[in-house]
Amino acid sequence: MRVLLSTYGSRGDVEPLAGLAVRLRELGAEVRVCAPPDEDFARRLAGVGVPMVPVGPSARALTKAAPPASSLSRRAADLIAGQLDPVTAAAEGCDVLVATGPLPAAAGALSVAERLGVRSVSVTFQQLTVPSPHHAPLAYPGRPLPPEVTDNRALWDLDAQNINALFGEALNTNRASLGLPPVDDVRDYVLGGRPWVATDPVLDPLHERPGLDVVQTGAWILPDERPLPAGLTAFLDAGTPPVYVGFGSMPMHASSDVAQVAVEAVRAQGRRAVVARGWADLSLIDDRDDFFVVGEVNQQALFRRVAAVVHHGGAGTTTTATRAGTPQVVVPQLADQPYWAGRVAELGIGAAHDGPTPTLASLSAALRTALTPETGARATAVAGRVRTDGTSVAARLLFDAVR
Repeated sequence: MRVLLSTYGSRGDVEPLAGLAVRLRELGAEVRVCAPPDEDFARRLAGVGVPMVPVGPSARALTKAAPPASSLSRRAADLIAGQLDPVTAAAEGCDVLVATGPLPAAAGALSVAERLGVRSVSVTFQQLTVPSPHHAPLAYPGRPLPPEVTDNRALWDLDAQNINALFGEALNTNRASLGLPPVDDVRDYVLGGRPWVATDPVLDPLHERPGLDVVQTGAWILPDERPLPAGLTAFLDAGTPPVYVGFGSMPMHASSDVAQVAVEAVRAQGRRAVVARGWADLSLIDDRDDFFVVGEVNQQALFRRVAAVVHHGGAGTTTTATRAGTPQVVVPQLADQPYWAGRVAELGIGAAHDGPTPTLASLSAALRTALTPETGARATAVAGRVRTDGTSVAARLLFDAVR
């Protein structure tokens, strides 16, 4: 069986595909991944022996550009157009294509699969983009949801209109170049009738979706066997467990202030800190020896050795910290991150920071909650309930679909 896994985005979009690719390969499938050409992604996939097909511009450069909301449609058109040729070449002869990532990217990949007559599956790494009467949709930049509308069904109707206005013309222009008919409802086209949600059911309990046969596979996790850098290991061994601070792919445009605030808040708890540079390029704030700066690192190993994890609330980081049994402080920035912050607080495994901009007082208060023995005990208990078979479930479903 030949499988193409297609995405566009940050590490949180690429890492799960690496996990599924490795599992599929273990079962005898031939797999390749379409992903942005960023060096980190290429190195990660090469490290586990998975071929990567670069697609589109650098995701990191695009994220750091911080475009105005008015350019969202144009960037979506460029993203879809940039996918057609490389995804088409990569999908030739495949038995199935798995499409993930932002909605325009998934729509482009699914259109390629349609053009080639290849089976396809649409996957999301959080359930908030799948219509449900139990929650409202996520708002798009420049198109806030009207606060006076409280009926979730009405909000989902508005969401479909916004998606069509933002992405419909771009998608259909590119579909025409493939000889495909136009799509009337972009969201319905991407979801199809049986979308997959690749999240853990303990961390992300799935609500019923009338009219949709939603499949929850469990989170797609790639076991990480990489050793921690020698300098980091020496720092960890030299004292009590530190607090990890990292915001992943979030630009954190006031990055120097964020690093200063975070380290001072950690110091106020009598703790040392490990600071991840991330896409915000967080760096040293002074020459004291009670914190250590790291780049790309094995989070699975590191999170098991820290007292708490302060992060932005990406699905992957939240799941990794939860599996490690380590208390969390989530400082959500955008999109689904407030949802993950809320789930951490609801489960009692950490604290949800109120808003995207931490202060010394607000982050100190959140850390005090996360570092209590009660939170630690709850984090340990919940970790034992997190499933580890998500990639096996997804791989089995793909093999069954092809058969």
